[in-house]
Amino acid sequence: MPGPLHGIRVIDLTTMISGPLATMTLADQGAEVIKIEHPAGGDHSRQVTGRRGGFSASFLNNNRGKKSVTLNLKDPLGVAAVLRLCESADVFVQNFRPGVAERIGLGEDAVRAVRPDIIYTSIAGFGFEGEWARKPVYDPLIQALSGLASVQGGADAARPRLVRTILPDKLTAIQTAQAMTAALFARSRTGKGSHVQISMLDTVLAFLWSSDMAGYTFVGDEVAPKRSADAQSFVELIYQTADGWMAVSAHTDSTWAGLSAAVGRPDWLRDPRFATVAAREENKPARLELTQEALLADTTENWMQRLGAQDVPCAPVLTRDQVYKHPQVQANGAVIENDHPQAGRVRQARTPARFSTTPTDPPTSARRLGEDTCAVLIQAGYDPETIAKMIAHGIATDTQDTPQ
Repeated sequence: MPGPLHGIRVIDLTTMISGPLATMTLADQGAEVIKIEHPAGGDHSRQVTGRRGGFSASFLNNNRGKKSVTLNLKDPLGVAAVLRLCESADVFVQNFRPGVAERIGLGEDAVRAVRPDIIYTSIAGFGFEGEWARKPVYDPLIQALSGLASVQGGADAARPRLVRTILPDKLTAIQTAQAMTAALFARSRTGKGSHVQISMLDTVLAFLWSSDMAGYTFVGDEVAPKRSADAQSFVELIYQTADGWMAVSAHTDSTWAGLSAAVGRPDWLRDPRFATVAAREENKPARLELTQEALLADTTENWMQRLGAQDVPCAPVLTRDQVYKHPQVQANGAVIENDHPQAGRVRQARTPARFSTTPTDPPTSARRLGEDTCAVLIQAGYDPETIAKMIAHGIATDTQDTPQ
């Protein structure tokens, strides 16, 4: 079956990661996504390193299942073509800097004039109002401004550190996909479209607040700096073992008792420093130091067995070349392989959501730049002669018969 979003058409003007990953999520769930790209090069992620058969891994992993149409949005004819496509669309998504869409003629008013009930979606970096709204933005800047880098550093007084993946971009993608489907659900009940606005900064703040800002939740009772040195959500460390690394989380009474038994230290249970959850938190450095010392005495595999027997939450630290081979990842079917017409055999993560009554079809491959331009424009009512003129004047391209 084609998935729960079958019949939904999305016009996607986004580039890089946050927008494309959001719309790929909708494509994975059955939506028809038409990706609009500039004729000269297309999405920047097509050009990055890590390439085979004319495709970058980044583009493949964020744009599968979409159609590729090239239109020059600096030309009025290109803008007019996008608006014509919007006439039959349910969702329109753009991640230009605030004000750019309006300036080129693709703001909410222009799009809603041709499709009144469309879900118009805008993704921004810092936001849509205020002096930062029009500043250039990249993932590390959001990590810095949101406080995420301080949390990752482990303590407010420690050196801030970046999460070594573009977390704000990908979180924003997930949040945007959810918001667009929520807006579609509301439209099904009210008949009215809406403007979904989402920023990377707002997304990360909401993400952090659920667990990392407890000390700043009660107004008037904020935690004093000397008491807030540790990042609010710091639970456990990654521990070194005799032959590697592993994660162990033993912060409840039962798991602390299990850890004590697994490492052969029943005296920990009699130590007043560790008698309660609060006491273990107050004496965290001593607790973590003792745990680390104990875990150095055996291998990761043996600790997995010993800790598992006591029902202590634990997991080995896997390297990237180990992750997709792990038995649990394979049991989940979380990583799939497909043959791409140009890039060959590719390995990707499958969409994580599973739908029992509307299961999704296997995803289709990411397309060559402009591969669907002619077919989509003809479907929109353009005649072949007009399309040929647009291609001749650089307003559009079509690579259906020309390998990239």
